Amino acid sequence: MEEPTRLFVLRHGQTAWNAQLRIQGHLDMPLNAVGRWQATRLAAALQGEELAAVYSSDLSRARETAEPLARLMQLPVVTDEQLRERAFGHFEGQTFEDIETTWPDDAARWRQRDPSFGPGGGERLLDFYERSVSVATRLAQCHPGQAIALVAHGGVLDCLYRAALGIELQAPRSWPVANAAINRLLWTPQGLSMVGWHDAAHLEGVPGDEPPPADTP
Repeated sequence: MEEPTRLFVLRHGQTAWNAQLRIQGHLDMPLNAVGRWQATRLAAALQGEELAAVYSSDLSRARETAEPLARLMQLPVVTDEQLRERAFGHFEGQTFEDIETTWPDDAARWRQRDPSFGPGGGERLLDFYERSVSVATRLAQCHPGQAIALVAHGGVLDCLYRAALGIELQAPRSWPVANAAINRLLWTPQGLSMVGWHDAAHLEGVPGDEPPPADTP
């Protein structure tokens, strides 16, 4: 019987476009000042864990989030493009309001979570789900009996949450996928299962801490 793998699945820290509710997809946005603070606090919160590897999406916002954790663990950041956010095609760079105004029919299918829908030039939801679960499975299989971190994106985390709890793709999301929160899953040959979700205590600060820095343009 193959030993289980513990997964810490982590969304990248905040970017300027997160704050603007602007779709990033495969566009390569860096962390803002708040996001860099979140990445530092995330690393400190996980310092007691014995991680065998730190994997990250190859997009800057994820890689920059992974770097403080990898340094603390004295591990390299191993990037994997399969951990990228969903490709959103012509939605990328647009706000939710822009999308509703410019592509109302596409916006409706997106809101309804149509598994067969992909924005023009983008990725179908079903294909994205299969990619997200597949990469988590592949990386977990490399580390039986160990713990690893996967630093990815909100959409990837949503897919893994659904896989762990058997929630269908079209069900509305009722769970958070917060920047730099800690989420814990377990992988066995039977698939993913839930251990804990949305541990964000490290982002609340403690007495004497400086508050998160305000972002600047």
